[in-house]
Amino acid sequence: MEQEIVPMHLWTQLAVSAGFVLLMVLIHGLGLLGIGKIPTFEEKRLERHKMDFSALLMLASTGVLLFLLHFIEIFVFAVFYVVMETGVPTFADALYFSASAYATLGATEHVPERWRLIGAFEAVIGFVLIGWSTAFVARMMDKLQA
Repeated sequence: MEQEIVPMHLWTQLAVSAGFVLLMVLIHGLGLLGIGKIPTFEEKRLERHKMDFSALLMLASTGVLLFLLHFIEIFVFAVFYVVMETGVPTFADALYFSASAYATLGATEHVPERWRLIGAFEAVIGFVLIGWSTAFVARMMDKLQA
């Protein structure tokens, strides 16, 4: 039985994916830390507002900031796809592919096989970071309802 040799581009994709895991966790962690440090989101303020109109504004602001944070992360991946000449024809296509992968839609038609694993890892990263954002909002809601 002939043993299959693992192509070098597989190891490259795994190494790049590991780097992206670290980078995205750092970006997202710092983003959440920054959002949490905004004066209106501090624990004391949250406890005072309970579920009134200003609490709704805080939650809406949080949603916008989290959306921006996720967009930055999607943008970083899109820049990678263009800079590394992965075969994505335009930056708009790279942004579409990145958003599709990040949101776990799985549109891989723009990227050649030698870079396809990055998109799969982007989906896992996006799934985890969206979950982390959800936990962040749930914690805010708990403080408002306590």
